[in-house]
Amino acid sequence: MIQIRPAAQRGHANHGWLNSHHTFSFADYYDPKEMGWSVLRVINDDTVAPGMGFGTHGHRDMEIISYVLSGALQHRDSIGNGAVIRPGEVQRMSAGRGIQHSEFNASAKDPVHFLQIWIEPGVRGIAPGYEQIAFPDAERRGQLRLVASPDGANGSVTIHQDARLFAGLFDADETAEFALPDERVAYLHIARGSVRLNGQVLGAGDGARIASEPSLKIEGIDNGEILLFDLPA
Repeated sequence: MIQIRPAAQRGHANHGWLNSHHTFSFADYYDPKEMGWSVLRVINDDTVAPGMGFGTHGHRDMEIISYVLSGALQHRDSIGNGAVIRPGEVQRMSAGRGIQHSEFNASAKDPVHFLQIWIEPGVRGIAPGYEQIAFPDAERRGQLRLVASPDGANGSVTIHQDARLFAGLFDADETAEFALPDERVAYLHIARGSVRLNGQVLGAGDGARIASEPSLKIEGIDNGEILLFDLPA
């Protein structure tokens, strides 16, 4: 089963300084049929105006992953971390028993475009934590590069859930395959460009719920950048 979630059907909020598209229910966007997929709870596609951002606010018991597509995102938090996240870098923040943080566009002239992802943790009440790792284009080009996992395998960031996140860059003639066991489901998000998933064309902002598909074939069409989530059924 591959169920396409077209980009145009996502929730949308434009606050002037923030233009946000919500794959799943979030903030003022609520659809009882779109509350997430397995332990994947949020994919927000955010563009923040120069010099603007999210002031200090709190989270609890959530694994939060930020993936920058263009520009630079300034992060600060209550456990002493301060960093700028740029394209090719993956940030993992485990909110655990509670963390305060802010996120601002690090540029005074250029917008920042990024994905914020929430994954429900397998354990609650842990100490909050932070990690940031760069994954060069060459490691994602024409392949699925593991960027988040429960055990930090292959240099990925570590999340507190039996879930794995792969990132890939696929242009024409670039192909990757992925085996999906019966006890697992998946979600594919197209960050930009276009690809084929088992013969179906998906474009920027589109997503796909995947279950009972033993083999996935991803074929590049035009400058495709994708995130593939391997999740418990």
